[in-house]
Amino acid sequence: MTSSPAIEFTGVRKDYLSHGESVPAVKSLDLTIGQGEFFSLLGPSGCGKTTTMRMIAGFEDPTEGKVFLDGQDVTGVAPNKRDVNMVFQSYALFPHLSVQQNVAFGLERKKVAKSEVKRRVGEMLEIVSLTGMEKRQPKEMSGGQQQRVALARALVNHPRALLLDEPLGALDLKLRQHMQVELKRIQREVGITFVYVTHDQGEALTMSDRIAVMNAGLIEQLGTPRQIYERPATRFVAGFIGTSNIVDGTVDRIDGGLAVIDKGAGERVVVRVPDGVQAGHGIEVSVRPEKIDLHRTMPADFTGSVLAGTVSEVVYHGTSTNYTVATTAGTDFVVFDQNAHDAEDVASRGERVYLSWAPQHSYPIGV
Repeated sequence: MTSSPAIEFTGVRKDYLSHGESVPAVKSLDLTIGQGEFFSLLGPSGCGKTTTMRMIAGFEDPTEGKVFLDGQDVTGVAPNKRDVNMVFQSYALFPHLSVQQNVAFGLERKKVAKSEVKRRVGEMLEIVSLTGMEKRQPKEMSGGQQQRVALARALVNHPRALLLDEPLGALDLKLRQHMQVELKRIQREVGITFVYVTHDQGEALTMSDRIAVMNAGLIEQLGTPRQIYERPATRFVAGFIGTSNIVDGTVDRIDGGLAVIDKGAGERVVVRVPDGVQAGHGIEVSVRPEKIDLHRTMPADFTGSVLAGTVSEVVYHGTSTNYTVATTAGTDFVVFDQNAHDAEDVASRGERVYLSWAPQHSYPIGV
């Protein structure tokens, strides 16, 4: 027998009143999150992701539709009656309590036996790598350690789902990157459904099993990190997830399963023929910066895409040199050139260059 989804939205809409008018925060949401899944809600400020999480927690009620937890309709059920816990960016630890007391707080309120409290707190501190720090107070710990305490306190109650609202936002870059890996490890070990809200694409791509990219109260694309990065469904997703170069044009011909947009003088954009696309159809094509090769001469005997342009910016990033190239197609392209070859062999600003990439790295948008 198949188990129920951990979380399910059916026909959910959420409106707020603003200056006497009804403003939709979430417009139309049908969503299923599986048991034990690391699921991220990703999007810019105001897209509806935090409102969606707050409806899971019970802090907001939908204007229309229903919310289910483990197959049970919890629409209108109070937050303290839902078997979910939430972790915030602020940690919200009790400053006068030790690590052990912070983590044990929820269990003690439920009147769990002392021996069981000690065992579960010990297990959870081991999972979050805080064994030996039981007696410390939050003020004696780093931001990353405090975040682990907050996680342990939320997880020790064995909730059905853990909701995380931009929990790493207060950490510096290196610690944030380390905690991304740790969060995924912890989620794997405890096996609990994690729902993660973030505007940081890197976080979502690093940790998630699936991502819902939200924009203006709607889900623009739902899929695995690879699907969303490699095959963006809309122009918004292509631009929001990582860096994407977008070029449009009219298909001039279909040649051996490839659609060719001719840009003149040997320049072209080549893409595998999307379903239903024929010569004369207009399409938008996306290509990621790391898929593009940069040349000083026109590539010979190459059947993929080729565009000419002039380098307008060169930025050294250590692992790569990033170029901005004003192409003759009328679009500025960003190119990430890995620094695996001669570091001195770098194109200069104002230099004429050619960009090339294989047909499989061109992705039609919205087709």
